[in-house]
Amino acid sequence: MVYASFTVEIEDGIAHLRFSRPEKANSMNADYWRELPEAVNDISDNAKARVIVLSAEGKHFSAGMDVSVFMEGGLDADGASREIKAEAFHHKVKMLQGSFSALENARQPVLAAIQGGAIGAAVDLVTACDCRYASEDAFFCVQETAIGMTADVGTFPRLMKVMAEGWARQICYTAERLPAAKARELGLVNEVFSTHEALLEGVMAIARQIAAHSPLAVAGAKRMANYARDHSTADALDYVAVWNAAMLSGEDIKKSYMAKMEKRAPDYDELKPLKKGL
Repeated sequence: MVYASFTVEIEDGIAHLRFSRPEKANSMNADYWRELPEAVNDISDNAKARVIVLSAEGKHFSAGMDVSVFMEGGLDADGASREIKAEAFHHKVKMLQGSFSALENARQPVLAAIQGGAIGAAVDLVTACDCRYASEDAFFCVQETAIGMTADVGTFPRLMKVMAEGWARQICYTAERLPAAKARELGLVNEVFSTHEALLEGVMAIARQIAAHSPLAVAGAKRMANYARDHSTADALDYVAVWNAAMLSGEDIKKSYMAKMEKRAPDYDELKPLKKGL
């Protein structure tokens, strides 16, 4: 499948989505919002890879939402009442939110490699990923308050859970830039690399580690991590017990031990593609 706003390469169990509009600082136009969930859902539903990596061409990861997208579908409903415009805009925002939720809902872990600016909606995007990594020149900016609006496609429900809440509130209120080193200190990013090249090399090495493990076990780990984040400890403990009672694979455990004894890579079964419809 060919996309207008990014390229997709799948090799050795790793799906690499690279944003490819560097001349526009990888701003998120209408094609982007439609194509991203389409590509991610295709990889997830059809078990095309074991891990997904997001990166970007050019100086910046993404300048965030393209203004044309913001103006379409609600606020531009000429002649309509305020309430009619608001109702249409609500559905527009829900659609945009769904584009990033596809990353969170994917069966595979999603790793973000961030260089330069991750601005506005790009912060919403990366907080929907499982792990974030940055180059030294990277910075994060929740700039919506600076342009007269409240961030609405994922910042608040996710950012508060991946970094210190007081700092999350501060950068949302002030629209200040959070540099990579500080972002690592606060838990927003896992690791900072010296250059763009070192960043991608390092993230791909982590992706290969993930791809070497049982797809079923990794999918279960992501499911448990998401569930535990949103539920009580008691509920999460019960859910993982039920999950393993149903899906713990003795065959995968056997393959893991045999491969270690024989000093080779284990040959795990892939996840099954999901059937659509009845």
